[in-house]
Amino acid sequence: MPEVLKAPLVVEFPFTRSLGPVQSAFLTGLRERVVLGVRASDGRVLVPPAEYDPVTAEEIRDLVEVAPTGTVTTWAWNHAPRRGQPLTTPFAWALVRLDGADTALLHALDAPDPDAVHTGMRVRIRWAEERTGTITDIACFEPYDGEPPQLIGNTGEFEDSVTGIVAAARLDYTYSPGRAQTAYINALGGRRTVGERCPSCRKVYVPPRGACPTCGVATAEQVEVGPRGTVTTFCIVNIKAKNLDIEVPYVYAHIALDGAGLALHGRIGGIPYDEVRMGLRVEPVWTEGARYPDHYRPTGEPDADYDVYKELL
Repeated sequence: MPEVLKAPLVVEFPFTRSLGPVQSAFLTGLRERVVLGVRASDGRVLVPPAEYDPVTAEEIRDLVEVAPTGTVTTWAWNHAPRRGQPLTTPFAWALVRLDGADTALLHALDAPDPDAVHTGMRVRIRWAEERTGTITDIACFEPYDGEPPQLIGNTGEFEDSVTGIVAAARLDYTYSPGRAQTAYINALGGRRTVGERCPSCRKVYVPPRGACPTCGVATAEQVEVGPRGTVTTFCIVNIKAKNLDIEVPYVYAHIALDGAGLALHGRIGGIPYDEVRMGLRVEPVWTEGARYPDHYRPTGEPDADYDVYKELL
């Protein structure tokens, strides 16, 4: 049995969000060690605050200060914290209804073990030492058996309000390409490109998926394609990507390799970016030890006729 390939992959990007008046007041309040909810049309105080009424769908802005103390309504033990979670030691995820609120806020509860946590236990906010106007200004909740503190009735009026946040979205996972793409990757190691032909529609899919996405039948017949191909469409990239040592502008294109029934992605080099065009004939350029082409360059052949590749756009 051939070796099953697998590799760790990370998808990560910064997500930037502007804040409306309610969320701005809520996060600015956390920075100032104040918790704000919002009063809905039915009289309930919602924490975290919603921007629109859950009953009427109308916009709501009646901000109400609630206490940093509350009661655990339900919880689950996290025995193995992961990267980026609030605490590095085992803790409980808890829904806490703060005093003065009618809904619960989800956050970490610092406790020594599951036996120390129970529904109905009293807790309070442990504030982060450095606060910037994000939910992590609440470092966690901790057990507390005292009285709720006296509130000042803050209504959300702050100087230098937080108007936007940047949250890092990240997904770590292990990718295994399966039988069809393993064969494709192994062939690339020998500077060959192989796809699989559908036994029904006879299209050759590159990279192969193991099944025809059109007919829904399994594919097994391997077909070598290329190495030359035709640019079917393209875009000019003007924004430099992080950790990518390619000067902008450059061209990224869909390339239909000869014999393939599907275009794949590739960078176009060896030609000024403003001379790349649909129908341009190209060939792969490999670098020493690479597992895939570094880019594609013009072959010098006449451009392909539009009718040859129009079905591959």
